[in-house]
Amino acid sequence: MASILHLHGDEPGFGPAFPSLYNVVYCSRATPGVDEAAVQRIIATARRWNPEHGVTGMLVFGSGIFFQWLEGPRDNVTALMSRLRTDPRHDNFVLLSEVEDVRERLFPDWDMELVTSDHIRDVLQDALDSATDAQNVQVLGFLLTELDAGSLRDLDSA
Repeated sequence: MASILHLHGDEPGFGPAFPSLYNVVYCSRATPGVDEAAVQRIIATARRWNPEHGVTGMLVFGSGIFFQWLEGPRDNVTALMSRLRTDPRHDNFVLLSEVEDVRERLFPDWDMELVTSDHIRDVLQDALDSATDAQNVQVLGFLLTELDAGSLRDLDSA
């Protein structure tokens, strides 16, 4: 998990007429006391806040680890990330990927979906199978490789 994937778009069609997305993928360890009820409160809050701010994504919680993919307008995602980094429910925050100028949402209908850890590989593979943006394809390939290599093993064994 040492490497951080950081990409910038340079494809034709980028510019103010074509709004771009920003996405972030991170892992963190849950602090003591974070249980299923706390995770359900996180999801409820996200489902209220995210649609209003154009943020979509998924959250995986298992074995005391949070894994989250966030996508949306850069300012809104970075504001959310600032709040998450100071949230007392998170410890050992690790940024796995940060991508600018993405042209597609991988989770357009998920204001915030809770995915069980035993389904993370399937969700990432399904996203990869449908992804058309080269940057998303690269990030998903990276995450699946890390998952298969055991770097993200805590996510795969709830």
